[in-house]
Order: sequence, then C-alpha cells, then structure tokens
Amino acid sequence: MVDMEITFLGTGTSHGIPVLTCDCVVCVSLNPKNKRTRSSLWVQQGKTSILIDTATEFRIQALEAKISKVDGVLYTHCHADHVFGFDDLRVFSTLTNTSIPIYGNEPTMEEFQEVFAYVFRETQEGGGKPQVEPIIVQEPFQIGEIQVQPIPVFHGSLPILGYRLGGLAYVTDCSYIPPASLGLLKNLEILVLGVVRHEPHSTHMHVGQALELVEKLRPKRTYFTHISHLLEHDDTNASLPANVSLAYDGLKVSL
Repeated sequence: MVDMEITFLGTGTSHGIPVLTCDCVVCVSLNPKNKRTRSSLWVQQGKTSILIDTATEFRIQALEAKISKVDGVLYTHCHADHVFGFDDLRVFSTLTNTSIPIYGNEPTMEEFQEVFAYVFRETQEGGGKPQVEPIIVQEPFQIGEIQVQPIPVFHGSLPILGYRLGGLAYVTDCSYIPPASLGLLKNLEILVLGVVRHEPHSTHMHVGQALELVEKLRPKRTYFTHISHLLEHDDTNASLPANVSLAYDGLKVSL
C-alpha cells in the first residue's frame, strides 16, 4: 500500500492570523507557526490528488505546496473561508481539459451554485472559469486510489460534512457529531479537528470538548486546525497530550 501524505495548506479561522487591526501576542508573533491562512487540506496517495476545501488563499497555498493537479475537491460547507479560492481551480481544469468533480452535501452544493453562479451559466468568452462537476454525496465513493466516506456533522444548526479517507478523518467547523457519525471515526491513524479556542463556542469545538472526543475515539494522532488567534502555537502544544498537537500551515504528515 502506497503511503498517504497530507499537507495542511492553511490552519486558520475565517479571519486568518494575523487578524486585521489586532496586536495581540499571537497576531504580532514572529513564530511562523502562528501565521495561519484559512483552513484547507491537500491529500495525496499514489497518483491521486484531492483537496478538502479551497480556502480564500488557495492560490498562494497551491503555489507554496507546488500542487500540480487536482482530481477532486471535497467541500465541507459553503462558508466564504472554505470556498472563496474556488476560481483558481480553473487552471487545473484547463490543464486536463476535463471537469473537476466537486463533492458536498445537498445544502452545500445548492448554495455553491448560487454563490458561484457565473460558473454554471453561459457567459462570454474571456479569462475562463473553472470547469467542475458538482456531486451530492451521502454514501462512500472513490476518487482515483482513495475511497472517501462522508461524515455528517453539525456546524451549530447547519448540517455539513467531514470526510474519512482511509486512516485519515478531517472534521472542521463542527460543534456536534451525531452518534452514527462517531461510529465512522473509529480506528483512525490521524484525526484532524477544527478547534478555535479554549472557551466554549456555539458553532465550533473548543479545546476541552475536542480532547474529550479524542479520548473517546482514541486515534493514534490528532491535529487541531481552524485555529483562532486565541491559541498560541507553542504554549498550547505544551499543554496538550503527547499524541495531540496544533497543526500549522505547510505541515506535512504521512500515514
């Protein structure tokens, strides 16, 4: 079996870090691990290349990571910080002259086609637009060499998706995981969780809640992403269990 490699393209919340106008300790930090673009993940296995979300800074992230092709994009939901890099997929669809499949639940795909309506209607010829195929998913499906299991979770009251790809699960912007979805998160090599701060939050996990989930699921390794400026990288890592840590932009992990 060929190893899977994941790259954290971005690990920040919707504001990114540093936050505009903020001069807190994290926002003015010289530690590069405290600089966070909006959250997105790149997964590679063999010749298969999958994105989870196209964050606002996707173009910059893709240049930094040297992404050369995209076989599919898994969308968690249609909030701006997770989708506003979408237009830069057009380069990848032009390279192959084929549509890139984009996946999500029904509310996500419906809203996606409203937000990016220009892509889905006839327009004049110009600089081009992404060629994509929206696909609503509920059951497991295959992209190249990777089987993908959608994981229904809730972002406040909004139904969104996490995803499991082999021994990896990516669950961000989540405040509640239904019991049936917990059953899909057993026996993981790597769990990636969106965790914004220490204090409780109405639509996101906080550190204590995430650690309780880790204790219940017992993945071999856990990385927190979608991190706000309320969590300093080194100080937070020093307080976490040995198998749990904050991710950072550019981090590469194999499994």
